[in-house]
Amino acid sequence: MKLFKENIYNLIMSLAEIVIGILLLIDPVGYTSGILIAGGIVLTAMGVLGAVAHFRLPPEEAVRNHQLAVGLIEISIGLFCVFCPGWFIETFPVLTLLYGVLLLTLGVVKIQWTIDLIRLRRKQWFLALLSGLISIIVAAVLFHNPLESTNLLWIITAIALIVEAVFDIITIFYRSEPEDKAGRSAASDNASNTSDAADYVELIEAGDEN
Repeated sequence: MKLFKENIYNLIMSLAEIVIGILLLIDPVGYTSGILIAGGIVLTAMGVLGAVAHFRLPPEEAVRNHQLAVGLIEISIGLFCVFCPGWFIETFPVLTLLYGVLLLTLGVVKIQWTIDLIRLRRKQWFLALLSGLISIIVAAVLFHNPLESTNLLWIITAIALIVEAVFDIITIFYRSEPEDKAGRSAASDNASNTSDAADYVELIEAGDEN
């Protein structure tokens, strides 16, 4: 349960990416406007909640974060998606370049996840590595010729969304594996050591009495 609470936002985003990817594969042009409008509504709602949360914070704490600024940016982008979805369709090749930059950035971040998982001695580090490599490869394809057939770009984008989301969900579960296993093991060892020490003391006392 703790795992879901700590990663609820990432899980929701990953599931949304899977749904969007499937819809884009089915009918990219037909579903795009609806997806953009729905995403704009969600983004606007998130922005409003963030802005309201900012004013609920004490002034001393609010001055140290950027919830209001982030909220206003989310509201602006959300409203633009709701009222001007056609702009995204017309400028899709340009947006593909931006998406490629985002994928490349995520790929580099996931390479760091891989290193972190290796350092933590997690056996599933290769999942983060595969996800990162896929991000980087897809970004390279998008950079190679972003002005190619729009349909091909839609397909690439849809597949990338689905694959990325699946790997992200798997990585979240393994990367966020509860650390309390190690804690319980350490506690068990400590308890065992304490018990052994107590037994040893009792033996010494018994010997002294004899």
